[in-house]
Amino acid sequence: MTTVDSAMATTEHHLPSALRRGGWAAWAVFLTAFAILEGVNHGAGSWLALVGGLIAPDLTFFAAAGAHEPVRQGQLPRKAVPFYNTAHRTWIPFALAVAYSVSPLQVPALFTFLLAWMLHIAIDRVAGYTLRTKEGFIRG
Repeated sequence: MTTVDSAMATTEHHLPSALRRGGWAAWAVFLTAFAILEGVNHGAGSWLALVGGLIAPDLTFFAAAGAHEPVRQGQLPRKAVPFYNTAHRTWIPFALAVAYSVSPLQVPALFTFLLAWMLHIAIDRVAGYTLRTKEGFIRG
């Protein structure tokens, strides 16, 4: 198999963009409803955790503070990319939420934070923001 054939073989199995975004949108609706339910059931701490979880993943932009690297529009400074990509991987808050669910912990705000973190990622994916290349651009 040539390099071109290899590249075509890996892209043929990807879901169409509209289908992927639709799946992310459905996940976002579910997470929104679940997070609101947690806020209603557990009060102010959960509402604050919801806001915090929606904001927290983008705080990774501060990892580039002090970097004097010129960036183009839509580019994230290279110094922030590993932090951004780590905070925008769905499996991390999902695994933590599963671990929380099977643990004896009783901290509803923590669970709500994890739901909001996943919601942030889902909203980003629906909007077309995926993980970044090492140069800081959105992966295509």
